[in-house]
Amino acid sequence: MQDIKVDEALWASSMLPEGILERWFIASGETVRAGERIAEVRIEDALHEIVAPANGRATIVATVNAVIEPGSVLATLDDSLRPG
Repeated sequence: MQDIKVDEALWASSMLPEGILERWFIASGETVRAGERIAEVRIEDALHEIVAPANGRATIVATVNAVIEPGSVLATLDDSLRPG
């Protein structure tokens, strides 16, 4: 199990200490693949895609329009699932 977090580097050129979770491209409980686009966050006027770090089943913990900060947990990923 691992956390899917907002990369702190997204704030490198930002004056604001927070952003907004704009939308999810997946539903909670959905199986995702590493590198798949799963969410979008807005920091100032820029939109940033969040991708799955590994294959697994994602459980969403942050809601759309939630205020997020660097390192915020957006979802958890059960990456222990193995193809049968």
